[in-house]
Amino acid sequence: MTKIPISANIYDVKKIIAFLLFILIPLSGYAQDVREEVLPNGLKVFIIKDTSAPLSVFQIWYNAGSINEQTGKTGLSHLLEHMMFKGTPKYGPKNFSKIIQRAGGVDNAGTTRDYVFYYQKLAPERLSLAIELEADRMQNLIMDPKESLAERDVVMEERRMRYEDDPQNLVYEQVLATAFNNHPYRWPVIGWMPDLKGITRDDLYNYYKTYYTPNNAMIIIAGNADADTILAKIKKEFGAIPEGQEIKAVNIEEPEQLGERRVFVKKEAELPYVLAGYKAPNILNDDSSALEVLGSILSGGKSARIYKSLIKDKQIALSAGAGYSSIQKYPFLFSLYAQASPGKTIEDVEKALYEEVEKIKKEPPAQKEVQKAKNQIEAEFIMGQDSAFFQAEILGIFEMIGDWKLKDKYLEGIKKVTPEDVQMAAKKYLIEDKRTVGILIPQKVRSEK
Repeated sequence: MTKIPISANIYDVKKIIAFLLFILIPLSGYAQDVREEVLPNGLKVFIIKDTSAPLSVFQIWYNAGSINEQTGKTGLSHLLEHMMFKGTPKYGPKNFSKIIQRAGGVDNAGTTRDYVFYYQKLAPERLSLAIELEADRMQNLIMDPKESLAERDVVMEERRMRYEDDPQNLVYEQVLATAFNNHPYRWPVIGWMPDLKGITRDDLYNYYKTYYTPNNAMIIIAGNADADTILAKIKKEFGAIPEGQEIKAVNIEEPEQLGERRVFVKKEAELPYVLAGYKAPNILNDDSSALEVLGSILSGGKSARIYKSLIKDKQIALSAGAGYSSIQKYPFLFSLYAQASPGKTIEDVEKALYEEVEKIKKEPPAQKEVQKAKNQIEAEFIMGQDSAFFQAEILGIFEMIGDWKLKDKYLEGIKKVTPEDVQMAAKKYLIEDKRTVGILIPQKVRSEK
């Protein structure tokens, strides 16, 4: 598993690819003292006892990611995340973060396709403050029309910076929109610009009242805090909040892809870029373990196949790699990407990417190479175990997928992968008919007059 990029950072394609590669650290084999309880109003509570943690962490997660939006209203989840810091009548506008900072803590939030979450890091004795603040803004968020419009403009500018001004992000966005015909994974978390322009205060308020309810949320506490005291405080602050309407899981099936799809993006840029995405399963499919190892073999550092071939040996790419994340609610993509070196054609670069895949299809990787990839995954896992924040984050991600205990299945699956499994995965999923390719065609940079 990986640390989730906070807020809109996940829209940067280069960081997304890194995110997909680094999402490899579950907690299997790590002894956790997890207390779990569900309040009468449906709010799930998890408390992870960690006496070694210098700070305690409060996280609240909502099933309110971009997949819960509708066509024509994309971007609501992320914009509402911004609005959640505008305050309540009790604590005043824009005071949430200031209150946490005065208490010696830090806070932030993140929106993804599958969920949104908010967190605070505080001394254990100050956790009650986070509980009070989050319970208040679950019900009483200020939704001033002028503030809503002003924050909408902020997000629109954020989109301009992260997409309109970043050609590689535009390619990534277009690949997703082309690869998925029906599933909401096809639209960007930050939303389409025309949709953002049309979002109203009432759109935000209705979304808030629908999805920000106890029965559509979970709280995770991690650190050296007394579980009984914390649970009593949560029950006091959140217990009286009425449950909302039942939120049904997204049940949209993606039609079968029957041939390669290509999309071209013409944008001011210096060098061409290619991103190829293959339809691939999520963690609920056993093949996902082999795909994780395959991704590490292709792109697990400077000794990995793609870097060694395209960048070091052939010197035809400035950057190149592969990315895959099985930690999604629904099947997503296995990606190959590369930026051509000056004077090199994107056709040669794309061909070289596929050649690395074909080598594995023809001959399985050596046992030593597979074991190295598996070792990288386990090493990343060990590095994450000392963080109370990360322990909470991992639990939250897997619970959002379906069950926090899935984290055990994840690493168990990785350990069982053989060279033949990796070869099978490449043959089964990295095929032309299931591929969507995005090509950046650089346009001359306009000179300012």
